Amino acid sequence: MPPATNSLFRRKTVESILAHPPADAEGHGGGGLARHLTVRDLTGLGIAAIIGAGIFSTIGQASLNGGPAVSLLFVFTAIACAFSALCYAQFAATIPVSGSAYTYAYTSFGELAAWIIGWALIMEYAVGNIVVAISWSDYFTGLLDGVGLALPRWLTMGTQSAYSGYQAVLAVMQAGGNLQASTTPAQLAGYQAWTSAPELFDGFRLVVDLPAFGITVLITALVYVGIKESKNASNLLVALKLAVVAIVIAVGVFYIKPANWTPFAPNGIGGVLKGVSAVFFAYIGFDAISTTAEECKNPQRDLPKAMMYALIICTVLYVLITLVLTGMVSYKELGVGDPLSFVFAKVGLPKFSGLVAVSAVFAMASVLLVFQLGQPRIWLTMSRDGLLPPVFARIHPRFHTPSFSTIVTGLFVGVPALFLNMDLVVDLTSIGTLFAFALVCGGILILDPYGQSGARFTVPYLNGRWLVPAILVVSALLLWQYDRGTLVKLLEDVDGTTAARTHEGYYAVFRHQIPYLVFILAALAIAVVTFRKKLSLLPVLGLLTNLYLMTQLGINNWTMFFIWLLIGLGIYFTYGHKHSKLNAK
Repeated sequence: MPPATNSLFRRKTVESILAHPPADAEGHGGGGLARHLTVRDLTGLGIAAIIGAGIFSTIGQASLNGGPAVSLLFVFTAIACAFSALCYAQFAATIPVSGSAYTYAYTSFGELAAWIIGWALIMEYAVGNIVVAISWSDYFTGLLDGVGLALPRWLTMGTQSAYSGYQAVLAVMQAGGNLQASTTPAQLAGYQAWTSAPELFDGFRLVVDLPAFGITVLITALVYVGIKESKNASNLLVALKLAVVAIVIAVGVFYIKPANWTPFAPNGIGGVLKGVSAVFFAYIGFDAISTTAEECKNPQRDLPKAMMYALIICTVLYVLITLVLTGMVSYKELGVGDPLSFVFAKVGLPKFSGLVAVSAVFAMASVLLVFQLGQPRIWLTMSRDGLLPPVFARIHPRFHTPSFSTIVTGLFVGVPALFLNMDLVVDLTSIGTLFAFALVCGGILILDPYGQSGARFTVPYLNGRWLVPAILVVSALLLWQYDRGTLVKLLEDVDGTTAARTHEGYYAVFRHQIPYLVFILAALAIAVVTFRKKLSLLPVLGLLTNLYLMTQLGINNWTMFFIWLLIGLGIYFTYGHKHSKLNAK
């Protein structure tokens, strides 16, 4: 292998990381990170990240597509996450440092893969937090409206949302159409915001989402001050929203109409799987937990426990909430942004509807807190390795937090939240997370395929030689039996209702199946390697399930994901590759 190519796959060894702890590395200033987190705190951080936008927002659209059967999708996704969580737990027990999947990929796949996953995690955290900040703003401004303290409309939405609403309403007005019939409430609100906003210069008006920016600044300041303060705030918010979720379930049970659960899967498996991105968006807390490894009192013992505790607790709550929601009202009515508030208002309980809205404000804030906590620690670790400028590794001498990285993270989220409408990027966040999970599972297969590392926690070894091919055959038969549409679409016209088969129609359908077809080839290759090398079953299943879930996110999200990766590769080859600490060695 040529030296230039070899340098792209140079790896950090576990021994070198443990022999030279990052907290004692030279040139970072201010010493190491402060160790304050226990297993309870870590479990709380995981719950804070998982019980948030998913349960208060995206679960509604998932239920609309899949019906009550979406509860099973949460179980399936939790199983997929369990495979990944076991792999994360072994890495955390083996390499108890910040960096999460980035560091794990560095020790297993090499530097280029580590950069790619680090760059994907930046997208996951930043884009996800922009969505959460804007969602928080919507709930918060709704509460202010309800108590008579409404902010001016031009201070409550992004410039992009207001301008697009203004253009839509203006077009209807010029055509002489009926505004109520031809526009949405969001478009009318955007028109009102744009026309009432102060004009800065010719044609441009000042319309910003001030609450979204404000909550980002507040959370960033809390994260900057210290991990101890952050975990105390997280624990308080988690306790509050768990109490509210428990009340919602307990009260909602009495309003369930079993008839609403029939049909259980009205749109088949295909309809259920449409909710993959919305459901998986709720399960991206594991990576955030592992970024705090250097701030755990006993990471090798506590991180594995916390990951599994958080997964079990949150899965049970999600399944119960889904069954309660779809039992209280028909799944056809749940395509709203605030499904929990909606169902209680629908059954005549406005006070509970208001309680849910209040709890959503705290739930969104806790999610924002966890991911604003995780992002700077990714940058910190990448900077320590030389792939980012040294300033990103600066640690505050008093607060013992990554100071510069925390401020940059706040700006990276807060400024776009002021101006943009990012309600379509949930899929983009999910694809980055699934990519990270897949690499972590693959990393275990490289570093410890037979569970013999001697780490304090290892993924239990089960020989996958015969089980993996058998599971793939059974899964293929089940998909063919219950969801033939995915394959049949390749032979149908675009709308699936006519026999016309044009070249354009074939291409329009085929391009959306490219990820699915690539997965089939990858699954066959993984099955062959597993058979020949007798690889461990659980990491292989984690790799396969994450890759399969990625195929359900559509070619458009893959295209945006690859564009993001190309930008990252440009930065790596112009800066990171040359300044890498391994390159210096």
